[in-house]
Amino acid sequence: MRGTSGTEPRLAAVAGVVLGTLLAGGCAAMPDSGGVSKVELAQDSVDKNLQVRVFPKAPDKGAKPRDLLAGFLDAVTADESYDTARMYLTEEAAARWKPDERIQVLSATPSLPVQTLTEADTSFAVPVSGMVVAEVDAKHSYTFLDGQKDVDFQFSFVRDKKSGEWRIDALPDGLLINETNFRNSYRQVDRFFYAADDPSAAATLRSPAVLIADPIYLRRRIDPLTSAARAVVAGPSDWLSPVARSAFPTGTAVERVSVDEARTAHVVLTGVDLGGAMLCKRMATQLFYTLADQGKGQVDKLDLKGPRNSGCQATRGDLPQTGPGALTGAGSQRQFFQRADNGVLTEAQETGDGNPVRGPLGRPQPAGRDPLGTIAVARDGERAAAIGGRGHQLYTVPLADGVQAMPEPVLTTPVRTGQKDEDGLTSPSWDGRGDLWVVDRDPQNRRVVMVRGNQPPVTVPVDSPDGQVLQDLKISSDAVRIALVFKDQRGAQSLWLGLVVHGGTKDAPTARITGLRRVAPAITEVSSVSWAEADQLLVLGKEKGRLQQLHYISTDGSQSSEAPPQGGEGMASAQASEAPADTMDQAPPVLARQGTDGKIYRLVNSQWRELVLNFRASSFIYPG
Repeated sequence: MRGTSGTEPRLAAVAGVVLGTLLAGGCAAMPDSGGVSKVELAQDSVDKNLQVRVFPKAPDKGAKPRDLLAGFLDAVTADESYDTARMYLTEEAAARWKPDERIQVLSATPSLPVQTLTEADTSFAVPVSGMVVAEVDAKHSYTFLDGQKDVDFQFSFVRDKKSGEWRIDALPDGLLINETNFRNSYRQVDRFFYAADDPSAAATLRSPAVLIADPIYLRRRIDPLTSAARAVVAGPSDWLSPVARSAFPTGTAVERVSVDEARTAHVVLTGVDLGGAMLCKRMATQLFYTLADQGKGQVDKLDLKGPRNSGCQATRGDLPQTGPGALTGAGSQRQFFQRADNGVLTEAQETGDGNPVRGPLGRPQPAGRDPLGTIAVARDGERAAAIGGRGHQLYTVPLADGVQAMPEPVLTTPVRTGQKDEDGLTSPSWDGRGDLWVVDRDPQNRRVVMVRGNQPPVTVPVDSPDGQVLQDLKISSDAVRIALVFKDQRGAQSLWLGLVVHGGTKDAPTARITGLRRVAPAITEVSSVSWAEADQLLVLGKEKGRLQQLHYISTDGSQSSEAPPQGGEGMASAQASEAPADTMDQAPPVLARQGTDGKIYRLVNSQWRELVLNFRASSFIYPG
């Protein structure tokens, strides 16, 4: 996962950080009362960015229900298992309580009412109220709630007849954590599964399948590598499962995970036969990329073992065509610009004005012909899609010297009386399998269309939210996830993520966009959206009452905590490359075009740097 997608390096912990600063940061993340017995630096933490460990405090002798509850809520966020938290419960409640059932993330520390308690009381109930802003399910998948909800939780207490001590006797399953504690105790990582096959695609595009990211939240300092491995074996999130496949058979379990000094992760499985070389390699590859993401450079190789000493190994160099982002294409880091004066498509160079592309898109359109609109370069850099005919024709044009004239359009939408300029074709976008996607805004036939080679265009049904009209789309390289921008009757825009379920046959392909989930609900004006590596979106948009900014949004809907919003006021559009990068130095920079004068900027180390051209550019393009 590339947290900042070309804006700045990940923040690395400095060995000489003042301990007092770390302590202040740790205490600030805790609730206002109870619970903390000591704080110290963790020497073996995988996450080097957060080296503070918080240990819980056992119940005080004679503690009353309200103090017990505050201590319990503290204890569940501490850096250990839930042994201390269970000390606040009766034996029966401790046996019944299921802390891993779910996490309810609250906007603030729950409010605890002040209630009168007498010496004669032997039972007591404390209602706890709060506002839930997000949930994490039993599979560790995060869901940002579209609209906060007020909830009330009931905690019941009893007093032991012999000891006279109060304990919690009944409580809701799962955890209640405020946002600050959640960010301190949990961190987002990616687990990886294989994208589902497209049964209608050519055999060469079906196998091997590419890995896609499934973001989850895990405890930062409670054996995170083992937790990540078990999360992979457990299978994909409910949302992603229709388009994701796992190599792990049902019944597989992770016995242990360790990492040696050679940065090799050793994973031992039970309940599975690793005798098949290909199946073993597929499992090992899933685990390798998951642990490499979780380990932040601490894992270079994975050694997988099963019963009877069977096993195999995986590294980043194995099966490179299956790695995350493998379908972004060889040309994914190339940068193109379209001239505003003559519409010529130009490939950018480090110096100078760049070079016009080969073929008809590298030359001005003939006299009397309408200028071309939006252009999208295919991920291999060998073709481009262009919208012409004032938004009513779609072309696919080879970027080759042998092509002298524009080919016939692959898709035409009718011109209707009274149509507006924006009612034609828009948002051409290429997936990594070579299919072209476009939105047709024809008011009488709004639709998404997929174009595959020389085959007839395929209309793709969309399970659109009620009262929303599709405006734009951007498909990911893996061809199974798609970003969508909708507009409601009031003109407010919303960003959604959907799944593309492929079907049909080679001669009659089908597809459907389903499983829509809203992301970044606070953004109501979306200027542009692009994929920024395989696990997040770069969104140029505006929240109500705020200036326009660049936002990095994970595919689970959460906003990146490693890449805070970046200034983007005055920019008309912005685009990132989906190209994977092991280091930030390798990541292609974000590109943006200013709305007033069309100047192009590159975002380097959080600074906008103008790309000086001798002509005005109407757009910039990363392949895809």
